[in-house]
Amino acid sequence: MTHLTAEEYEAVRAAVAVGAPGRSWTLNSLFAAWRDVVEDVEEGYGLSAPEFGDELTCRDVLAAAWPLLPPRVRAVRRPGLDELDGRFRAATTPWPDRPEEPPQWWHRRIPLVLEAEAGLPRPDGWPLGWEVLPFPKPDGVRVVEWSRP
Repeated sequence: MTHLTAEEYEAVRAAVAVGAPGRSWTLNSLFAAWRDVVEDVEEGYGLSAPEFGDELTCRDVLAAAWPLLPPRVRAVRRPGLDELDGRFRAATTPWPDRPEEPPQWWHRRIPLVLEAEAGLPRPDGWPLGWEVLPFPKPDGVRVVEWSRP
């Protein structure tokens, strides 16, 4: 991407500020955070469902800021966002019997691989921290156990 004009730079800063009031994120750091979440999910997610929801905040902010970004910035960044969203979809499964529609479709997906400490209870097949979801563990979700050294 060519350099932003002063007006575009200010518009990007303002758009991100609207999406994340009081936070010091930039568009680049939001993309980096979303990439980190996607990579964690691809490798097997080891935190709880509430923590997963918290980590999705970066994607929430991207969604809130997106329509406010200058058209040229959206055009240049769209392929990167589409690629990360596609990878996230590939590494997750939709909530059973729930529509996966905007807004915030990413909150209605579950990692396909969840990590759990060996020997801990698994209520209804879920690792601890995931049994809070309002439905049984989908068959496509695999739980991988790990042991402490």
